[in-house]
Order: sequence, then C-alpha cells, then structure tokens
Amino acid sequence: MTPKGFTTADVPDQSGKCFIVTGANTGIGFEVASALAARRARVLLACRDEAKAKAAMNLIRQKTSGADLAFLPLDLADLESVRRAAELAAREPRIDVLINNAGVQGPALKLTAQDFEQTFGVNHLGCFAFTALMLPKLAETPGSRIVVTSSGQHKGAKIEWDDLNAQKSYKWLPRYAASKLANLLFVFELDRRLRAAGAPVTAVACHPGLVGSNLARGSWWGNMAMTMIGLLFAKPAMGAWGALHAATWKIKPGGYYGPTGLSGLRGPSGESVISEEARDPLLAERLWDVSVTMTGIDPGLPPVNRRA
Repeated sequence: MTPKGFTTADVPDQSGKCFIVTGANTGIGFEVASALAARRARVLLACRDEAKAKAAMNLIRQKTSGADLAFLPLDLADLESVRRAAELAAREPRIDVLINNAGVQGPALKLTAQDFEQTFGVNHLGCFAFTALMLPKLAETPGSRIVVTSSGQHKGAKIEWDDLNAQKSYKWLPRYAASKLANLLFVFELDRRLRAAGAPVTAVACHPGLVGSNLARGSWWGNMAMTMIGLLFAKPAMGAWGALHAATWKIKPGGYYGPTGLSGLRGPSGESVISEEARDPLLAERLWDVSVTMTGIDPGLPPVNRRA
C-alpha cells in the first residue's frame, strides 16, 4: 500500500476470483463491483431488483468490456430470500469474498418479512444470516474473506436489547447507529470464532466515511443532505475504498478499515478507530445468541473459551 493509504488504484489483479457484493446496483456497492470487475474478478451483484441490477451491470460493462458479472437475487429483509440466495451462490465453482455492503435507514418504522424492525433486520440480521449460510462455501477456498460494512456512527451507539423490534419507540438515526454497532460486534465475534476453529476464512470490517449516497432515499430532506455531503465530503467512488481495501489487500484478521483523512470522514483507506463497546466480547456473544434465536440460522461456530 502506498504511504498515503489505499485507493482503487491499489486494487491488485483479481483474475480467477469470485466476489459477492450486496447492494451492488447503486452507490458504494456499485463502485465496489465496478472496481473489482475492472480488475478481472467475477462479481455477483446481490440485489433485490433484477432490472436495477442489470442496469448497473450494463454500466459496468460500458467501462469494462467483457466484465464477468451475474445477478444474485437477494432481499435482506426476507430470510427466505436470504436462504435462496445462499443456495444459488453455493452453485458457483468458488466464492473468494463476501462483501456485506447493503444497508437501509429511514424516518418511518418499517418491518421485514419476518416482522423485525427493518434497520436492524436488514443491516444486521440479514447480514448475519447470509454470512452464516455462505460460510461452508467460503470455507472451500482457503484465504477467503468476509467483509462487513459498518459506520463511524457506531461510536456512542446503544442497542435497545429490550426493544429490538421498536415496539416501544423508534428514532431512526439511533436505530441506524445501533445496527452499525451490531455489524462490528458481529464481525469481531465472527473473527474470534473463525480463528479459534482454525477456519480458512478471514473476517474483517470496513466503513465508507461520510459519503453522499442514496442511503436516505426514503426521505426527501435526507436526499438533500446526502447531496450536500457528496459535494462537501465524498462521493461513492471514494467511499468504496475501505471495502476494496478490506476485500483485496493485506489486512489484519478482525481489522477495521476506512478513510484516514478529516477524522475518518474521507480520504484513502487505512486502519480505523473502533469504540470500546464494539470490542466488548461479552456484548458480542450476547448479540450472536440473540441473532441465532431471531433468525433461526446458526453459523455453527462454538463460542471462544474466554478463560483460556
């Protein structure tokens, strides 16, 4: 990596490798998929909407002739869709990297197909379930990776353990921040369990910094704010650097990568600062157990003996 940090220019050749990128039809996910395709990877665009995914694929092929792309139908708000997507992806000859990029937020309370609060249900439970179901396939390829996208908003966030489905109250920004804390608790617990099991899979986290995207597409004023953020801070192409770094470069297992400039809001990717709560193994184990119970999907990795 250059002394100034990691950018798309540092992504090495990915010939022969296959990546899954969730939420790849737009924003940061699109930029990640585009950069990987340009480096000769096979990329599965895991998206809800086939028409939007194919439109994104056409745009990528305009930039990279002969790009190896495929649509993988995936709705993280529906665990049945998650199961079907994992079954389809398992038919690939190999999967080298799963990049969990997709996420939602919004001012109105919404529920998933299984009646979970949507922000937690998509951003964490969907990610947890899809990752768990993909583990056997990833384990077939030594050196494979799982990348989970969090956010700087995880700092100071609190998970409402007694109100995970927002039956008592719903405030969208705290709920979003809590889902991003959950992402980190999950990936660090996953890292601990994978290493303890001697699994040939690496878990790593990333974040995009402050990026103008369509994440707030459910709110007109949120869209306006995102437009201003894109003008003042970073556009999706820059926001993709953390994920590309975590997915393709030399990293530390259980690391956290993202922008190194302007207090972690923009710029080339490097190691990022993690809150003390996100590193709490007892909190992470609690979340793991709750996630297994809520989704009915168990990654099959035993807890780490913390007294050892």
